Amino acid sequence: MTGPALHQTFEAAVLPHLDAGYTLARWLTRGRGDAEDVVQEALVRALTYFPGFRGGNARGWFLQIVRNAAYASLTLNRGQPQPVELDEEILPDPADDPEAILIRRRGRADLARLIAALEVELRETLILREFEELSYKEIAQVTGAPIGTVMSRLWRARRSLAAAIRREELDA
Repeated sequence: MTGPALHQTFEAAVLPHLDAGYTLARWLTRGRGDAEDVVQEALVRALTYFPGFRGGNARGWFLQIVRNAAYASLTLNRGQPQPVELDEEILPDPADDPEAILIRRRGRADLARLIAALEVELRETLILREFEELSYKEIAQVTGAPIGTVMSRLWRARRSLAAAIRREELDA
């Protein structure tokens, strides 16, 4: 398949998963600009290798490409300090008072900061499971890790996150 038919099929299979790819890239790279670059690189790679795609889970296939592009970017930028960008666009409920809005924003920003502090393998597993709602099997396909490792990483991520939350509550 070549030409317009290939592009139409590519668009139907891959483009619906751009948001998921961006979310994963954002959490792995910790920056909006870096995430956009990673997704752009992943799209180029996906288009290049799409003729070899044999159908199946296009979302998992694309997220695996995003993950690989993100790790390549992280390796390329190793040694350079990576600022943690956490912008939360939280639309307040008009019924909320200003104090409730502030508490909700602070809670989400704190949680995002704690997730961003996790080791990259734990962070990616947590994001793929909790934000993108992938199954253990799909996460294993995306990360190239055995299902047991995925389960272990998810358990460690949740445990680390809970411990960090408890520490912050004790410090407050």
